[in-house]
Amino acid sequence: MKKNNKLLKIPFRGRILISIVSLVLGFILAYSYSVSVENEEKKSTTSASFQEQEKYREDLIEQKERNKELTEEINEKQLEIREFEQSFINSEESVEELVKEAEKLRLLIGDIPSQGKGIAVSLEDGAYNPSQENPNDYIVHESHVFKVINELKISGAEAISINGQRLRANSFIRCTGPVITVDGKTFPAPFTIEAVGDPSVLLASVNLGGGVVDQLTSDNIIVTVEEKGKIVMPALRDDKN
Repeated sequence: MKKNNKLLKIPFRGRILISIVSLVLGFILAYSYSVSVENEEKKSTTSASFQEQEKYREDLIEQKERNKELTEEINEKQLEIREFEQSFINSEESVEELVKEAEKLRLLIGDIPSQGKGIAVSLEDGAYNPSQENPNDYIVHESHVFKVINELKISGAEAISINGQRLRANSFIRCTGPVITVDGKTFPAPFTIEAVGDPSVLLASVNLGGGVVDQLTSDNIIVTVEEKGKIVMPALRDDKN
């Protein structure tokens, strides 16, 4: 028995070596675990970011496809309308009047180009003394612009633009200080409103006593009205600017 106990005895240097090996193995295992956890976190973060990007990409593709479908549907409807109108060109006068009326409506909504004689109405802020007067009482506001537009429409204008931007049937117009925003596009002052139509009728309408020009002048707005020999307005869908 004594002899066996001596054989199992490990030298001091051997114990040191075993301790070092154990320490190194422990460090390697700990480092491997740390790297594994870090990689998993990176994979998780990357996966979440990738999924989010994929969702946005899918949403964008879906919206593009929807826009394409709507555009094709609009083109098909417009083609059907034109074919329907064309089929009645040589029919009774009442039908021809309906076709003409449809053409006028398409001019108003900007579906087809418009050009011809008309008038231009320019609106500018009035002069004022900032230290003594309220500047808002001398600035062109949306209400002033809408007064001119509504009067021109009532007077038979077939197409209207502001600083060259043709108006839609549901155009958004907003005045902010020295600029005006029309359907998301911003233009500097002065604000020039052009209208295609019979100049004599349009001029008489805006210059009527107590009418638009007189109302704007009383609001300290500088108004300039002139007749135009030719005004050209492209169709809204062809306007890339």
